[in-house]
Amino acid sequence: MRRLVLEPDDAHAILPPAALLVRRSPMPRFLPIWLSVSVLVSFSTLVAGQAQPASDNTSPAERGLALVQKGRCKEALPLLKKSMPALQDKQLRYRSLMATARCAMSLEQTEAAVEALLRLNREFPNDPEVLYTAAHFYSQLATKASEELAASAPTSSQTEMLEAEAYESQEKWDAAMAEYQKILGQYPNLPSIHYRIARVHLSKSPPETEQGKAELEEELKLDPTNASAVFMLGELARQAGQWNDAIRRFSRAKELDEGFQEAYLALGMSMNSAGKFAEAVKPLESYVRMQPNDPAGHYQLATAYARTGRKEDAAREMDLQQKAAATASRSQTH
Repeated sequence: MRRLVLEPDDAHAILPPAALLVRRSPMPRFLPIWLSVSVLVSFSTLVAGQAQPASDNTSPAERGLALVQKGRCKEALPLLKKSMPALQDKQLRYRSLMATARCAMSLEQTEAAVEALLRLNREFPNDPEVLYTAAHFYSQLATKASEELAASAPTSSQTEMLEAEAYESQEKWDAAMAEYQKILGQYPNLPSIHYRIARVHLSKSPPETEQGKAELEEELKLDPTNASAVFMLGELARQAGQWNDAIRRFSRAKELDEGFQEAYLALGMSMNSAGKFAEAVKPLESYVRMQPNDPAGHYQLATAYARTGRKEDAAREMDLQQKAAATASRSQTH
């Protein structure tokens, strides 16, 4: 069972530890330039020997690539953008999109860079160079945004939360707790802070379960619609073998957020553990539709089918479970 630790709205909020340094040591002004130069140098290696010398007979894309190799991004970008709709050659399209993304990055044309990266991810999924470039660019954007936040609103709750999240990413639980308590002192009715404090309590080793549970209950007093807080209370009940409480919490979590996939799995697991196999079928069927590659979902559904006399369905799910597990194992070894 995967343990959810973030709210839907902050599911990707924890930034790299570098964010912690923003308030105390602002990013050197040359760093964004250095990052852009580094990816452009990488790209020059990628296209070396491939771009044709510019001439009257070459296409706009090829002329643009030739300009990129000379470091003339400002001139190259209009040519690359103009050529994109008509490009049919897959390799030339790849190189042109990559050049567009990296030139736009170096010129701080964020929208153009994002558009090119989105196209690259769509047309060339899982390409290592595309993912590498995207990682550089989005990291640069995150650093820039956190720097601007700290400069424009240094005492805001958002700046304090960013710092606390950075401590969490480093597993500095006491420092994170202190930041969240500071925010709570300033903004006692701010939603999500009790939830975040609970997250810290439950992340410690060993987990501070009772303190975490109390903070989750406080969060729900402020925000009864916080599906993640409800889910975490359900997970604590499930771990304690309190099946009825777990079922109630997980049912509520999926009602609050119909796309909360883990709630469907946890609900089905809890129903199976409580011997309510017929009731477990529906949420588990929903889960395997949403997450067909998760072996745990197929295993739990196979169990529910088997215990309700649906032997053929159980056999099918066990076969899917074994295939999903094999695929996951192969993915981990690569």
